[in-house]
Amino acid sequence: MSKQHLTIFDTTLRDGEQSPGAAMTKDEKLRIARQLERMRVDVIEAGFPAASPGDFEAVKAIAEAIKESTVCGLARANDNDVQKAGEAIKPARSGRIHTFIATSPIHMEKKLRMSPDQVVEAAVAAVKLARRYTDDVEFSAEDAVRSDFAFLCRVFDAVIKAGATTINVPDTVGYSIPEVWGERMRQLIEAVPAADKVIWSTHCHNDLGLAVANSLSAVLAGARQVECTINGLGERAGNASLEEVVMAVRTRGDLFTCDTRIDATQIVPASRLVSQITGYAVQPNKAVVGANAFAHESGIHQDGVLKHRETYEIMRAEDVGWTNNRLTLGKLSGRSAFRSRLKELGIELASEEALNVAFGHFKELADKKREIFDEDIYALIGDETVTPDHERYRLVSSMFHSETGESPRARLTLSVGRGEARVEQQVDAVGGGPVDATFKAIEKVAASGSDLLLYSVNAITTGTDAQGEVTVRLSKDGRIVNGQGADTDIIVASAKAYINALNKLEAGPERVNPQV
Repeated sequence: MSKQHLTIFDTTLRDGEQSPGAAMTKDEKLRIARQLERMRVDVIEAGFPAASPGDFEAVKAIAEAIKESTVCGLARANDNDVQKAGEAIKPARSGRIHTFIATSPIHMEKKLRMSPDQVVEAAVAAVKLARRYTDDVEFSAEDAVRSDFAFLCRVFDAVIKAGATTINVPDTVGYSIPEVWGERMRQLIEAVPAADKVIWSTHCHNDLGLAVANSLSAVLAGARQVECTINGLGERAGNASLEEVVMAVRTRGDLFTCDTRIDATQIVPASRLVSQITGYAVQPNKAVVGANAFAHESGIHQDGVLKHRETYEIMRAEDVGWTNNRLTLGKLSGRSAFRSRLKELGIELASEEALNVAFGHFKELADKKREIFDEDIYALIGDETVTPDHERYRLVSSMFHSETGESPRARLTLSVGRGEARVEQQVDAVGGGPVDATFKAIEKVAASGSDLLLYSVNAITTGTDAQGEVTVRLSKDGRIVNGQGADTDIIVASAKAYINALNKLEAGPERVNPQV
């Protein structure tokens, strides 16, 4: 018996981007969208076109570039939002408008200040308007978990009659538990007229750590679309994790009568890319994509796995994209070999100039490291996150001094300006440590007035010559940006990350979340 199709709706670029500091540039969104397409995600929710001009342009650019996945734009249930979404997805080969309105008493009364009748009217009007742009219209009842059941049925019946083709039932605040959520989905499908004419979807948040469990419960109850994100990224505690949902359904095929079309070998590359761009590190014990997901420390476990892998592993590491590949290139290796490895890793650079810059950085790294791993290549490409036009600050050279009994000191030479107007400035500062001194030296030149929210260091690979990847999160005037830097010298990586974040601040706002 053939299995039914389970649609994977990825909202990393929309709901995931609403995590503090996770806002992305248009180019960064395009890189992730192409990886999602490579992974064969069914629907890519590319953003919230009405939120800002930058987000509109990003959704439009993704709609133009993506051919194998449906590109979706989110819209509140009002004319302006729906029109913006419709225009943004217009270039897509396959486009969807996802419109929503809150249906719980607390949201209708306190946030919308609308009566139930007005909410139904607005929902129907939004769906009818969206149908003018596309036949693929999704409707979500925000905060469905705390909505009255009879009212939910009324709203869903009305929007199906208006032309909605997918009905999404969100646990917006992560309040439900699996048994209750599955039962609610089952009851809705049974009670709503014409329920068999639409695809039922679920969107669960992880406030109680149950987003994946609730989503799977909904699938067992009849949902055939799951809304999720890479690494479980999302507001507050995040969303259902795509990699966990996909592999749970696939691994427990004995329980699920459906399966996805996801190319699971692209899961780990997608996880790395999203982590690198957003600055949200993946914890080592994260299911499927964490560094320890397939590690065995116990002697009993090691013995069992060596004798027969399935004694302690229910999935194969290589099936989700974990590899032991090592780029056996060095400082004498050529550009064509480097280009070939980038292609194998699914990394696409915007231009030949970008390839030349990345190759130059690779050569520099090859002088410092004996062995270069795939993770090192991802980090090298991650350094190219700010275009030259937006790069006001560049690190030219650095010197650090740290000695017992002496205040650590940093001396930097920075190139400041754009185009031919660049000038070099040398600056030094002391601090509580070499990193603190480095940041203070940079601020003597930049005088950004920003607040440092996060400083994080992760070893990219193993060994004492491993690159350190540093993430710096800065806040200024309500904007939050992440900067990344990688180097075998942690202090240099820190300087690169801080400068990268400053350049993003200088580039101006890319997106304003609708909540702001």
